[in-house]
Amino acid sequence: MRAASGASGAAPAFPWEAVLHAGLCRMRLSARDFWAMTPRELGFALGLLRPSAVLPGRGALTALMQAFPDEME
Repeated sequence: MRAASGASGAAPAFPWEAVLHAGLCRMRLSARDFWAMTPRELGFALGLLRPSAVLPGRGALTALMQAFPDEME
């Protein structure tokens, strides 16, 4: 199936440069602390794993637009 879809099947390379920069430069972790962290801990520390905000759907947006129309001057 992958050949039919055009996917090569190779997983993308892990972004080591970005992860190292985030941990060692942005967060200023020591190398010892950085390598002691699990990927999940690093993700939480970087704010990557926080819950996303609930956004209004199309119906709620339409209702808000009708309730609060833009006023033309």
